[in-house]
Amino acid sequence: MEFLDKVFSTWYGTVIFILVAVAILVLISAIFYRAFFKRFYDMLLSGVAILVLSPILLILIILGAIKMKGNPFFTQARPGKINKKTGEEKIFKLIKFRTMTCEKDENGELLPDEKRLNKYGKLLRSTSLDELPELFNIFIGDMSIVGPRPLLVQYLPLYSKEQRKRHTVRPGLTGLAQVNGRNAISWQKKFEYDIEYINKITLFGDIKIIFQTVLKVFKRSGISSNTSATMEFFTGNE
Repeated sequence: MEFLDKVFSTWYGTVIFILVAVAILVLISAIFYRAFFKRFYDMLLSGVAILVLSPILLILIILGAIKMKGNPFFTQARPGKINKKTGEEKIFKLIKFRTMTCEKDENGELLPDEKRLNKYGKLLRSTSLDELPELFNIFIGDMSIVGPRPLLVQYLPLYSKEQRKRHTVRPGLTGLAQVNGRNAISWQKKFEYDIEYINKITLFGDIKIIFQTVLKVFKRSGISSNTSATMEFFTGNE
């Protein structure tokens, strides 16, 4: 106690103590990041983000209901992390803001993506605001801030053994593939980036990807593929 009293008796002593404490926390976080701290920071940061961004979320809910003429949310079953006991992917409900209308043709079939993607939807996608509700998926443990993007359940039988390794970790809001081309790169390249990521998950690697994601959002790059308004369906490996 006497030592602490001396440390906190001066402002520079307090600053040094805080810096040392932060340095120790960062060191411990880096060492045990994959085993414990990745999930800890996912819960902490997503919880804080939900509170801070709640006014924006509320505004987007109202605007979405108006622009989409109904439910502003888009939910879809997606495969998550493989359960070690069952050996199968956990299927969860991904939640996003809706970016495409539900317009149908005379036969009752949904119109092509490019016709249902209105100006409001394009704005949400280009700014990645449609992804904000996924913060709730992260908070409850279905997703992580950084990881391979959760794809469609129907793709599961199409993966090679190597590609399926992407499900050995929680899917992410952003990932290595997203900061290296997003929808503008091929499926094979995406999977290569996913496997590269899970083979070397680190605290500083995730921080780097988060900063790169912010830059990508401002540049609004890689939103669409060369032949589709979003991304072509994965049809398997040649």
